[in-house]
Amino acid sequence: MIIIIFILGYIAIAFEYPLRINKAATALITGVLCWTVNIFYSPTENTVVHDLLNHLSEIASILFFLLGAMVIVELIDEHNGFEIATRLIRTKNKGKLLVLIGIVTFFMSAVLDNLTTTIVMLSVINKLLKEKHDRWYFAGMIIIAANAGGAWSPLGDVTTTMLWTGGQISSSVIIKKLLLPAIVSCLVPMLNLWFLFRKKEIADYPATKEPIVSGRIQLIVLATGVISILFVPVFKSITHLPPFMGMLLALGVIWAVVSLLHSRNPEVNGKNFFVLTALQKIDMPSILFFLGILLSVAALQSSGALQNVALWMTENIKNETVTGLSFGLASSVVDNVPLVAAAQGMYSLKVFPADHFFWELLTFTTGTGGSVIIIGSAAGVAAMGIEKIDFFWYMKRISILALMGLFAGTAIYVLLNGWM
Repeated sequence: MIIIIFILGYIAIAFEYPLRINKAATALITGVLCWTVNIFYSPTENTVVHDLLNHLSEIASILFFLLGAMVIVELIDEHNGFEIATRLIRTKNKGKLLVLIGIVTFFMSAVLDNLTTTIVMLSVINKLLKEKHDRWYFAGMIIIAANAGGAWSPLGDVTTTMLWTGGQISSSVIIKKLLLPAIVSCLVPMLNLWFLFRKKEIADYPATKEPIVSGRIQLIVLATGVISILFVPVFKSITHLPPFMGMLLALGVIWAVVSLLHSRNPEVNGKNFFVLTALQKIDMPSILFFLGILLSVAALQSSGALQNVALWMTENIKNETVTGLSFGLASSVVDNVPLVAAAQGMYSLKVFPADHFFWELLTFTTGTGGSVIIIGSAAGVAAMGIEKIDFFWYMKRISILALMGLFAGTAIYVLLNGWM
C-alpha cells in the first residue's frame, strides 16, 4: 500500500500543471499517508513513531542546511554581490557560457556539496539569462555537473560522505578512480547542450538592480558569504558536527556582518531591509516539497520496501556491475541516501572489503544517477523549486542526456578499473 501511495503521489507531482495542484501539497499528503499506512499495519506503534522521529532528525538537518544556504544566497543577492561574479564570466555566446558554468559547478560541488553549489549557480545564471527555457537548460546542466562533481569527492555528496565515514571507501582512492568517470558523465551532456547553444548569442543581459549599497559593502558581503560557505566542510571535519551546523554558523556570521555594515545607515537599517527581505524571498513551498518527498522515502525505508528491493536485486542479479548500475538508476526515482544506507546494511565489509569495486561503483552511480529524474537528487529538487522547472520538460530534454552521461561514466570506470 505504501508503494502504491508513493507511485500515485509521484504521478501527481509529475502532472502538477494539468492537475493544478501544487507539488508541495501532493508531496506532503503522500508523505503523511505513507506513514499513516505504516503505523496502521505495524504490530508495534512505538517502533514506527521511533523510526519517524529518527528519520525526521535527518530530514530536518537537510532542510536547515537548505534554508541556511538559501538565506545566505538571498543576502548576497540583495547586496548585488553576484554582479561581481557575473561581470567576470560574461560572454555573449551561450555555448561558451554553458561550458564555463558546467566546469565551475563541477569543481565547486566537489569542494562544497551539490545542494549548495546548485543554489549558488542558479543565482548566477538568473543574472545572465532572461529566457525561461534557456535558464531551464542551464539548470539541467548545473544539476548534472553538481551531482557528478559530488560523486568523486568525499565531501561533495551526502552518500559519498556516508560511505567514506563508514569505511567502505577511502578519500585518496575514490578521487583517483572516480574523477575521470565523473568528468565523462558531465562532459557527455555538456557537449550535447553545447551543440544546441553554440551558435546562439545573448541578445541582452537582464537589467541589473539599482545599486543600493557601495561597492565596498557589496564586496564585503560577497566575500563573507563565499568564505562562510567554504568553511562549512572545514567546520564539519574539525568538529564532526553535521553539515547543517556549519551552515547555520555561516548564516549567523553573514547576518551579523550585514547588521554591522548597516548599523550606521539609519535609513536602510530602520527598514531592516536586507535580512527581512531575504527571509521573505525564501521559497517555502520548495522546502515543504522537499520535506514531503523525504518523508515518503523514509516511510519506504522504514516499512522495509527498499530493503526488499535491494534483497531481490542481490538474489536475482549476480553481476556486480549491473547491481551497482541498478542502484544508480533506482536513485533517479528514490533519494540516494536511503538506497546507500540499505546497501551498507546488506553488504558487510567481509563481503565487499574497503575500496572494493562494488563500493566505488555504488558511489559513482548513486551520485550521478540522481540527475536522470529531476526529483532524484537534492540538487534537482532545489532547482525545480527555484526555477519552477516542469517535470515532463526535464524528462524530455535533460533526462536522456543525464542517462547517457551515467552509462558513459560507468563504462569508463569499468574499463579503467580493469586496466588498473
